[in-house]
Amino acid sequence: MLVDKFNRSFPYLRLSITEVCNFSCDYCLPDGYQKTGNENFLGQDEINRLVNAFVGLGVWKIRLTGGEPTIRKDFTQIAKMIADKPEIETMAFTTNGYRLKERAQEWFDAGLNAINISIDSLNAKKFHQITGHNRMQEVRDGIDKALEVGFKKVKINVVLLKGVNDDELDSYLEYVRDTPVSVRYIELMQTGDNLTYFNKFHLSSDHVKDQLLDRGWVENIRNVGDGPAVNFTHSDFQGSIGLIAPYSKDFCTGCNRLRITSSGDLRLCLFGNVGIPLRHMLQSDEQKDDLMAAIRKQLEYKASSHFLNDGDTGIMTNLSSTGG
Repeated sequence: MLVDKFNRSFPYLRLSITEVCNFSCDYCLPDGYQKTGNENFLGQDEINRLVNAFVGLGVWKIRLTGGEPTIRKDFTQIAKMIADKPEIETMAFTTNGYRLKERAQEWFDAGLNAINISIDSLNAKKFHQITGHNRMQEVRDGIDKALEVGFKKVKINVVLLKGVNDDELDSYLEYVRDTPVSVRYIELMQTGDNLTYFNKFHLSSDHVKDQLLDRGWVENIRNVGDGPAVNFTHSDFQGSIGLIAPYSKDFCTGCNRLRITSSGDLRLCLFGNVGIPLRHMLQSDEQKDDLMAAIRKQLEYKASSHFLNDGDTGIMTNLSSTGG
């Protein structure tokens, strides 16, 4: 198992397979994805070697991210290749949901068993305003389909935006009353290119937490392998509400994931100051031992925390570049 000098273990890998996204969300890519000419993303053989190394280091949960990972024509093949490894217990992905209704069965059959869908408003007009796409009902239909085909974990990601969707808790509570999904409010995070936007729209997740506690919701104990969300449940509701608060005290003490960019760089932290290139060690199966040793070595340099509270966003330009 990968363990750092702060005794944190890392069974969870977030693997970006593309930076491209077809949505233009205000908080991430307000002008849409802009091609750089360097869209040379990891190929299937490279991904397979990378995953084999991390599995050898104790990783049992992998999430495919982007950009929008389902844009890749070989997304299903990549998912199946990884899910077929017996060591992988949780095979997850994060999506904007634009193809979910049509492809949920295919992806579930490929071995994916957990899914996060971004739906920042249950109001169609607001959803269109935030994402640039009038597809709110289409995404909701995709969520229903994911539940129908058997995804065991379905989570809804909601970036909390002051004055935009901070008045929608009642709508989400009504949604989870009879729907077994976890709605996770995510505090807006500052990145390299969104300072003005961040200052205007950032709101502490305490805005939601205080309302939940007042209504009798109970904070749950985190399980091994869980993400950073603090989860709340209520006996009258099938679903749950989670809060991801990166600016809160001790947020990083439970860190359990590492990240790989779509070009093969290891990121020890979403907001770290360096990316460690691994692609040159993904060119043959014989490089596996060297790759595992390099990953272990880098864990020695993982910091105790990010420095977002100091306004230091590291080399994070926007969330699409590292998979959020």
